[in-house]
Amino acid sequence: METVTIKTEYIKLDALLKFAALVSSGGEAKEVVGEGLVAVNGEVCTMRGKKLRKGDVVSFDGRTVRIEADEN
Repeated sequence: METVTIKTEYIKLDALLKFAALVSSGGEAKEVVGEGLVAVNGEVCTMRGKKLRKGDVVSFDGRTVRIEADEN
């Protein structure tokens, strides 16, 4: 499992997909989320603007990413 560290309270799902290099563009993020190919905490999520916080886990295309918070 990979980890992504964010410095803000949350990150939106489509932004996380791009930030973690799970997709190459915002358009691709919109497409894969809309098609139900992304899971958040084990459940399919079709809301690309879903707010993700520390501890959330995102899975797509065989990769899994856990969100960590920058404590500084």
